[in-house]
Amino acid sequence: MEFIADLHIHSKYSRATSSQMELEPLDQWAKIKGIQVLGTGDFTHPLWFANLVQKLEPAEPGLFILKNDKGDFKNRTRFLLTSEISCIYTKNGKVRKIHIVFFAPSFETVAKINKDLAAAGGNLKSDGRPILGLDAEKLVEIVLNADPKVFVVPAHIYTPWFSLFGSRSGFDSLEECFEGYSKYIYAGETGLSSDPAMSWRNSKLDKLALISSSDAHSPAKLGREATVFDTELSYEAITGALKEKDPKKFLYTVEFYPEEGKYHYDGHRECNISLSPAESKKYNNICPVCGRPLTIGVLNRATELADRPQGFKPENAIPFKSLVPLQEIIAESLGVGVVSKKVGAAYDKMIKEFGSEFNILLKTPIEDMSKTVPARIAEGVEKARNGQLSINPGYDGVFGKIKIFSEKEKNNSIAQKKLF
Repeated sequence: MEFIADLHIHSKYSRATSSQMELEPLDQWAKIKGIQVLGTGDFTHPLWFANLVQKLEPAEPGLFILKNDKGDFKNRTRFLLTSEISCIYTKNGKVRKIHIVFFAPSFETVAKINKDLAAAGGNLKSDGRPILGLDAEKLVEIVLNADPKVFVVPAHIYTPWFSLFGSRSGFDSLEECFEGYSKYIYAGETGLSSDPAMSWRNSKLDKLALISSSDAHSPAKLGREATVFDTELSYEAITGALKEKDPKKFLYTVEFYPEEGKYHYDGHRECNISLSPAESKKYNNICPVCGRPLTIGVLNRATELADRPQGFKPENAIPFKSLVPLQEIIAESLGVGVVSKKVGAAYDKMIKEFGSEFNILLKTPIEDMSKTVPARIAEGVEKARNGQLSINPGYDGVFGKIKIFSEKEKNNSIAQKKLF
């Protein structure tokens, strides 16, 4: 069966997350978004792990459902046990900071991982995404010794501060980071500020399945990126599809437009400076305002590591689709803020009419949409599907700003409203 999975999220026990990151709201929002398989996040945190054990029960092998969900079994949200760990350590004379996501097949495996990490000196109570002083290679060794079925995914691989290839603290290759355990890394997460096409330029990444996840810190952000499968529902089927990179089972990823991500361009947030890689080069990667080093973004870093020209696509590459979140489309179409009541009302109406956000963004015919919502919203969905938009790229922690409608289109719309 075809289904959408979002396998990297957080619980309310992680820093800077919503208090609504509990299982019941997550289950509700997964259904609104059209997500069939959702990562639990944060299984290393003792309180969250206890919550998972209390509220989840087995469904298919390696997947779980809420005990109190009385809906049709087929349509109930499946949960897959996942967690992200932050490693900060020194290697080859340089401080390294890398985030790694782990999938686990059972509560027994998670309990063993948590016990072994605590024995290795990890303070798992401190945060839902704990900070450990372990070498990434050693961390992978510990979790795979707990259970060889654990699936390891370097998170948001190009993000400057905390990632495998981060410009501020990362490595230049998978092997440099994980050494002998590189052969057990089958996937990498592209992150909000990059897409698979940027990684296709690096031949060393051809062996990796490039997956996408929301890294959500609030329920409404679920599914802003996701991975689409066509397999049976089970832990082994999902991880097997990624290991094999089988295009009949691992269908495609859903991506943010990478320019909208908050680390796409280089820059300095404090100085309000945003620069393309070519512009940064002119300044020798130094901020022209304050004279300090720029935060080198994802586009620059991916280009630096590339050994292929822009636009190169490997044979049998898994495709991707770039989308704009529905609430953002509605907000711009109506000329109001994303959190306005008008956006909420239109969003709820569209979900009720068409089933889920992903169904609206990916599959619902535009003509059907136009019969239910203002034509401008349907037009916005169509333009987002076709990439007919402009974006001021994000930089140094500032999200990019998308414009779906040009000033001319907006002015024409205003004139028509006045006319009628």
